[in-house]
Amino acid sequence: MPKSSLSKDEVKAMLLLACERIIAAEPQLSEADRNLGDGDHGLGMQRGMTAAAEKLNSGDVESIEKAFSSVGMAMMSSMGGASGAIFGTFFRNGGKAVSGQDTFTASGLAAFLRAGVEGVKQRGGAAVGDKTVVDAMEPAAAKAEQVRELDLPSAIQAVAAAADEGLEASKALVAKFGRAKTLGDGCIGFPDAGALSVTVIIGAMRDFILA
Repeated sequence: MPKSSLSKDEVKAMLLLACERIIAAEPQLSEADRNLGDGDHGLGMQRGMTAAAEKLNSGDVESIEKAFSSVGMAMMSSMGGASGAIFGTFFRNGGKAVSGQDTFTASGLAAFLRAGVEGVKQRGGAAVGDKTVVDAMEPAAAKAEQVRELDLPSAIQAVAAAADEGLEASKALVAKFGRAKTLGDGCIGFPDAGALSVTVIIGAMRDFILA
């Protein structure tokens, strides 16, 4: 039965599902990164989410904020590199935005995504159109703000669809960051691996909320 809001323990369970999905998606994430980069994104995300799952499973979470920030801290400390900084910032900043909230609702989803993507943009300097994680994060955050008054199941479905559309749009772009930048038009036709990770994470959130 779809969940109209999530408790801190349900947020923990939702994030554990996201960890599980990223770990399982390592082959697809690695392939996506081999097409544009050095091919290590999948293994890095797998390592980060394994550490995040261990952290979440180490005890009770104190709050919704702590559940999200624990994932961010674990990813940042275990992954290193750009992806660790990007996804660590996403979860940590997003977690701070829901500080003090006892339940996770569509409004909290909007606050989490907006703060998360703003942190990522400030850290890396990327914008929509640069063929990065932002191409999936920003449409998801914008849609979340539009639907923040809806029930959580309706909101997360709209948000996940927006992230998927952003990922699809990234295929037509030429990269402006990282190793992919050197490929020029050779980037066209392939999605950004980080944006693919974003859709896996948000897709897991959607599936947990709708279950």
